[in-house]
Formats: sequence, C-alpha cells, structure tokens
Amino acid sequence: MSATTTLPVLEAAAPTRRRPALSYELFPARSDVSFDRLRETIAQLEATDPDHVSVTSRAGHGNLDRVLELTDHVLTETRLRPLVHLTSIGSTRAQLATIIHALLDRGVRGLLALRGDQPEGHRLEDDEIPFARPLVELIRQIEHERSAALAGGRVSIGVAAYPHLHPESPTTSHDTEVLVAKQRAGADFAITQVFFGADAYCGLLQRSRTAGVTLPIIPGLVPATNPTRLARLAALSGVEPPRELLHALETASSDTDRRRIGVRHTVDLAARVLDAGAPGLHLFTFNSHADALDVLDHLDLDRWSTPAHSATAHSATPQHAPPQATPAQTALIQGDLR
Repeated sequence: MSATTTLPVLEAAAPTRRRPALSYELFPARSDVSFDRLRETIAQLEATDPDHVSVTSRAGHGNLDRVLELTDHVLTETRLRPLVHLTSIGSTRAQLATIIHALLDRGVRGLLALRGDQPEGHRLEDDEIPFARPLVELIRQIEHERSAALAGGRVSIGVAAYPHLHPESPTTSHDTEVLVAKQRAGADFAITQVFFGADAYCGLLQRSRTAGVTLPIIPGLVPATNPTRLARLAALSGVEPPRELLHALETASSDTDRRRIGVRHTVDLAARVLDAGAPGLHLFTFNSHADALDVLDHLDLDRWSTPAHSATAHSATPQHAPPQATPAQTALIQGDLR
C-alpha cells in the first residue's frame, strides 16, 4: 500500500480526543509464586490501555534480577511500555552506567531517576552520584553516546516531585529549586509522591510554575482502602492521611464498606486534581489490580479528554518514550523520590 493511500486510512482511524495519561506502579515479585500472581495483575491492568507501567527497584539495586525479570515480561509478553526506576544511592557511577546500558539494550526507553532511600548510617558524600540531578545528567550522557544505536530516538526521563515537604528538605522553596535543577539537567516529566488533598497538588503546581518549571507534573495516587497500609505510608513518607478518612476506614462495618469508602475518597481526589489541570494519573497498585480498577470504573477518565489535534495534543511525542504533553509516568511511595 502506498503512502498516499495509507495517510487517509490513518487519518480516518485517528482518535478525535485523547484522555489524560494513565499509568500504574508495580513492584518486582519476591518469589516465583508471587510473580505468577503479578502476571495476572498486569494482564488486568493492560486491559485499561495505560500509557506505561513503572517498575520499582530497591536502593542499591539489590533486587536487580527481579527488576529485569519484570521488565522483560512487560517488554516481551505485553503491549505495555515499562518505566524503570533507577536509584543512585549506594551505587557507583560505573554500576549505574552498566544498568542503564542493560536497560536500553532490552528496549527500555523510559527511566525514572531517583536518589533512593538513605539507609541508616549511610553518608551521601560517599556516593559518586548522591542525588537525582546528576543521575539525569548521566542518563542523558549515555543517551547521547548511543544516539546512533537509538536511531534518533530519545530516552524519556521522569523525576520525583513533592506536594508536601520532602523529609530532608528545609523548605518547600528548596524542594522547588531541586525540581528546577532536575528539569535543567534534562528531565521530561515528574511524578508526585503520595498526597491526600487536592490543595497539596495545586500548591505544588503553583510553586513550580512560578519558578519556571514547565514539566508535566503527574499526581501519584494510592487507592486509600487499607488503613494499615496508609499508616505505614505515613511512617515512611511523613505524609499523614486525613484523620476522618482513617476513622471511617477503621470503623467500617465490613471489608466491602471499607473498600467503598477508600475508592470514593480516591475518585474524588483524582477528579479534583484533573479539574485543576493534572495531565494524567499515576496509580500506586501494590501489585493488586482490584482497587485501581475500581477507581477507574468510578472515575470515567473520558470526562477530561481533550481534542487529539489541539495545541496540547501529543503529536510530537517521541516514538519510544512516554508522552511528554501528558507523559507516561510513576514514582516510589516509600519516601525515596529525590
């Protein structure tokens, strides 16, 4: 078929509207049995046609074999694109370069550049790359060196953003300065740490835009159905869920009622940030698809769809990277998003 006959077909098949970006976070399995369950979760999530799924990793890459196992499954057994977390803490520059090359060799074109959790007794000054900004720079350097092999393609780099004060940051202004620095280093988009109120996200947007940050900032949301998990997240991240939400979850008459309360809270929060201009949603799944799918079923993302060929459409998105106007996105919840 010639190009002249193909173009009208493509034009006729092109969507007239595009929904907000959608992505999920997955943890590598800890055993073969849990990997079998994870495969089923991935299949269920794939049916919602997300822009990507993110693959988390531990600081120091102690579970690299499991990270690569999950990444390879996503690449070879699904239609999904992986966004692989890369943490710099506890790794040398050479080790990080080796991992980046291995991921690019596999076909990965999305990386989430993070510092990682600081282990007790660890000294950042001992790290060759102690923060996310120089990690972004390293990825861009390797991308440049491999530009011919990438056939002119581009690696899409995500970073972390904080609606609430980073646990190690003196001020929100400092957090904003860090985000500006990561943008200048070559980041394409940001994913937020967990939050529970739309005001926190809107405040982050306002501070960032005022400082000159133009990156899409994607809200990271946890389906708030498990009070034990929310308490654990609070201890790890310093972000407390609303007391009234915890009380409602803890006093729910049944698991079904508890799930209904948590899903409703998450749906309402998602709607508010989308109304505020969020370019998409990133859902932390904890390797369980049921709650995430419930949130989507009650949300109806098409309500926030935009014309496909408007000035903010994704037509200029690199072929192998998460979309940049509304990118494919994710982030670690455990407070390591630096």
